[in-house]
Amino acid sequence: MAEEIPVAATTTRPLGVSRPDLTVADLPTPEEVFRVKRIGPAQLVKYALGPSLIALGISIGSGEWLLGPQAVGQFGFEGVGWVIVISAVLQTFYNIECSRYVMATGEAPVVGWGRVPPGWLLWVPLSVFLVIFAFIAGGWAASAGQGMYALVHGEIPEKGAEEPRLWAIGLLFVVFLITALARRISRALELANWIMVGAILVGLLLICLFIVPWSTWWDGIRGFVTPALPPEGITATQIGALAGFTALASGLNWYVMGHYRDKGYGMGHRAGFISGMRGERSQLLASGVTFPDDAKNTALWRRWYRLLLTDMWGVFFVGAMLGMLLPTILMARAVEISGEKVTQDNVPTFVAVALDQEYGRGMFYIALILGVLILFSTQLGIFEAMVRVTTDASHATSPKLRALVEGDPRRFYYPFMLLLLVIIAIILHLALPVSLVQWSANMSNLGALIYPFMLMYLNSRLPRAARPRPWHYIILVLNFLFFGFFFLNFIADFIGDPLITF
Repeated sequence: MAEEIPVAATTTRPLGVSRPDLTVADLPTPEEVFRVKRIGPAQLVKYALGPSLIALGISIGSGEWLLGPQAVGQFGFEGVGWVIVISAVLQTFYNIECSRYVMATGEAPVVGWGRVPPGWLLWVPLSVFLVIFAFIAGGWAASAGQGMYALVHGEIPEKGAEEPRLWAIGLLFVVFLITALARRISRALELANWIMVGAILVGLLLICLFIVPWSTWWDGIRGFVTPALPPEGITATQIGALAGFTALASGLNWYVMGHYRDKGYGMGHRAGFISGMRGERSQLLASGVTFPDDAKNTALWRRWYRLLLTDMWGVFFVGAMLGMLLPTILMARAVEISGEKVTQDNVPTFVAVALDQEYGRGMFYIALILGVLILFSTQLGIFEAMVRVTTDASHATSPKLRALVEGDPRRFYYPFMLLLLVIIAIILHLALPVSLVQWSANMSNLGALIYPFMLMYLNSRLPRAARPRPWHYIILVLNFLFFGFFFLNFIADFIGDPLITF
């Protein structure tokens, strides 16, 4: 259930346009939310950290397992690695700013966009469309299906084979089951990603320590910190996709940050969450709640903000960098020992085939298992997020829908998930997995032209304690410039000649 707003909270605070004013109530304490006596290191890991793991599970997939290794496999580390690092740093700052709004208001970002002029009628439907348009292509699902086929049959599927697509559709049903069997959907996703991301990073580290020479480790690390022009021959689409899907999804990262509301961070504890079929129905507020400007709430805000920074920099950023370094040096080693070229066709299973030739069948299956875990964690997060964003937007903006589902968002969430599953199953038959992923990544960069400025508008109007410092706005502008450039270059390349060639 949503935390009942204190009776004394009779005041409201306006924020933006076209949406109801925010109710004002005190921030809860972290101990109250997580039901512990104190937040020590054990309680931090067990209860407080988590939403960044869902983002990390998505991250270690399309960018880290497909696009980064493909770029390194074709062109090497120089001129590629620094793009990865800049993208990860900028995106972590951007994630924090998106989550700042969620913690201060209890509203998912897609709902908050409706407060930006000219209002929700433009920004909420447009934002839902951009998320679905960017990710419905299903490249992440198709790639996971390829890995499952190879794992089951012990061989790589032929180009255009049908069975990998059927495996991809089957994995979409697995996502449905995970959410359906959950008591609290966000918590189920966190636990699944604790297991998958932990296994992925430990497995990749052990394999890399075993087979990758230190010279390749050094090349990878040096490539991350050495500025250089992108290598000759790489296309605008490739470099833009790499930038867009390193760490998460550049300008569209906000579509995952609503999990901080469901986790109960800050005012999210007052706003409610989407429960699973097995869970007790939660009242999800249609409009948010914020806190008063006083010393007590300022101190509580600082505590919540420190938890957010720990989750983002300590889990998401570190995990994203390891998740990019380990697969790319492994791919570099696979290219070296196989003598083959990495292509869009073979990148999902390239490493497994190369390790099979050099180290035997055992390594082949280990690499495939890791690849399937990596791609499925992405599939889990993206598929659920498209449903979540649409549910949040519809529930918040449509009184008729709230009446139709009797205030229970699950009655929209699960039927829409099944509808989306059918649509993705159809689209899966239309293009190569990695080309679909590149399209999604460049569509993510489109968001960087829009949402940083919307965040500036919203966050500058939060209670004083929650407002960003001036240099935070500079970071948001850098997001706009960096990712926006790659999107414009992608569009120019798509319709004719790119703005710049490498």
